[in-house]
Amino acid sequence: MNPEQPKKEKFLDRLASENGVAVVVLDADGNEIVAANDNSICRLLYNSGQFGSQCAKFCGSAFDEGKPIEYECHAGLTCRAIPVVERGTSFIAIVGRTFLKAESYRKATERAISGDWNKFEPKEFFSNILISSSRAGIDEATAHIEATARRAAAEANEILEIPDQRTEPAGGTENRTETAPESSSKKDADQGLMVSALSDAESGGIDRAEAAAWRSLFGSLMKMTYGAAVDAFLDFVSERFKLNSVIWLDVKNCEFHLASAIGRLRGKPLRLGIRPGDERLRAYAGGERPYQLKEKRKQPRIAAESSVLNVFPVTVGGEVRGALAFEGELGDPSAARRIARFCQAAAPQLEILRLRDEVARRDWLARSVRQFNESLKRIDADDFWTYVTQVSAEILQAERASLLVTKEGTDKLRARAAIGAKVNLIAEAEVGGRISRIALESGNPILVADIRNTALTRAPIDWNYRTQSFISYPIVMGERRLAVLNFTDKATGEAFGESDLELLNAIAPQIAVAIDRTALKNKAGEFEQLSVTDSLTGLLNRRYLQNRLVEELNRSRRYHFPMTLLMIDVDRFKSYNDAYGHLAGDEALRIVAGILKENLRGADVAARFGGDEFAVLLPQTSLEEAIQIAERIRRQIERSSFPHRSVTASIGIAASGPEINTPDDLIWAADRALYRAKELGRNMIRVFEGNGDPLGNNVH
Repeated sequence: MNPEQPKKEKFLDRLASENGVAVVVLDADGNEIVAANDNSICRLLYNSGQFGSQCAKFCGSAFDEGKPIEYECHAGLTCRAIPVVERGTSFIAIVGRTFLKAESYRKATERAISGDWNKFEPKEFFSNILISSSRAGIDEATAHIEATARRAAAEANEILEIPDQRTEPAGGTENRTETAPESSSKKDADQGLMVSALSDAESGGIDRAEAAAWRSLFGSLMKMTYGAAVDAFLDFVSERFKLNSVIWLDVKNCEFHLASAIGRLRGKPLRLGIRPGDERLRAYAGGERPYQLKEKRKQPRIAAESSVLNVFPVTVGGEVRGALAFEGELGDPSAARRIARFCQAAAPQLEILRLRDEVARRDWLARSVRQFNESLKRIDADDFWTYVTQVSAEILQAERASLLVTKEGTDKLRARAAIGAKVNLIAEAEVGGRISRIALESGNPILVADIRNTALTRAPIDWNYRTQSFISYPIVMGERRLAVLNFTDKATGEAFGESDLELLNAIAPQIAVAIDRTALKNKAGEFEQLSVTDSLTGLLNRRYLQNRLVEELNRSRRYHFPMTLLMIDVDRFKSYNDAYGHLAGDEALRIVAGILKENLRGADVAARFGGDEFAVLLPQTSLEEAIQIAERIRRQIERSSFPHRSVTASIGIAASGPEINTPDDLIWAADRALYRAKELGRNMIRVFEGNGDPLGNNVH
């Protein structure tokens, strides 16, 4: 065996990992022959039936040019295609497959979270994302391939590591992708984003021993969750540079948020007096000196005690995506330069992990909301309060929970339900005076990781709480304060956190609707119920629907949830009324209303919009799901038995979005789609797709 052969086979893998790019070789038919450090997004999209054709328009058509070209593909990745000839056969080497723009990878993340890429498993989709701040890696890899290819051609050598198809067993190598063994290629790929940055760091005066230590750390980060990776990163920085108080900051909603901390700042609220996009801060991004912020204190202190926070902003794709900050002075004059370089080297890898966790978290949140909605369907009016409390507690993994409402005619709170309590809260004349009242009156949830670190009064000892963490969450509808849900004693023993709060934010609208409906039904007087209920069908009326539309649109914008509206009109209802009388017409409308009630979920809102027209609001429902619900309703109306003759209905559907973001817009769009369904022959569904024209396909 030729001892040089193994080295030759690793050429593309080494080239890809050293420059933080992908190198993929395609044949004339667009098949991948060899792949080194391939971007996981490309790997999944290129080989999928749904998206492969879009990829082929870019990478697959690179042969048509016959010369090196650079392009940004449909996924937002920058690539360079280089024609290469080996063994007398033409190939294309695709170099790059990396995000160069912050906006591009942000769009990719959104598509993976809630768009057309959410069918892919998040862990696999984000297993190897490539992000670069410049074209330097693409330029270097391209130059190396071109120079080596010219030399190989002159010496009749091979560089592409293409399998010899003459020695392949029967069946050939069609659509086959060759990669180096896991032991070498995958390990290099995990570190690929870091190597070139660390090489730059070494050339800037950082010794090889320290660079080797960082390589070891970076090699382990991709096996961790984002939170664990940030903690490991801070531990390393703290120990390496002898820093006692270090923090890592994320960028969310154009502001810095504390992700993790070591030392004095751990567990303390922190607010930076500067935004990520501030030009003063951006001037320090990629530099070798920190931006300094002085701590503002309520009480004056002597100058020697004032605290300075040194902030190193880090960029990914040209945007500030995070920052490392620490208190205190650096003894070594070169330390600031080394910290800056290593932070910038780590930033892409940490950003990939953050995006991966974000996609997984959104997926978990969507599944939890669906589970909660399904549970609400099975609600029993006789023990409504207990059921809502129990379902909510199960979703949050809380062993104890209570639901408090305002006592009629007073401002006191009383318990309507309690799960796992050591005392009989329902028998208490008044509860919630310590914390729940604050949450209800303010309309803002209270999340406490450890009550011992707050000024709040602790619960009586005989209540025997197992943990010190809790959430007190107000249930509101518009300006109305309906109830407070309290949760404590998380089953895992951990403290409640932001993810629990986000889950409550997602299910709170459904809880509010359920409580509101129950409260309306149970009122001694019927005036308020009649004001929002249609007397003929028992459905909610137009007034109620329009108020709910405002709330749900606000929530949809805030949490990026989909929302759709159905407008339903009974076909040729006037002729039905004229032929068989108003009593028969009223009975037909009641049958349609009953069908709507049967087919809707706990959070959905069905209303009589006026005359023979109905509307159905579908919160947290995608257009695809709405079409299925609408078709189920249309089909059941068509097949139901009505007095005198059969009845059908036409349905228009509209989804909220950037251009449809007010109640009037949504109603108008759904109504336009409904009008089009009528125009095309009735008993069908049409979808509004913008530009004033409902262009959707005829669903029926």
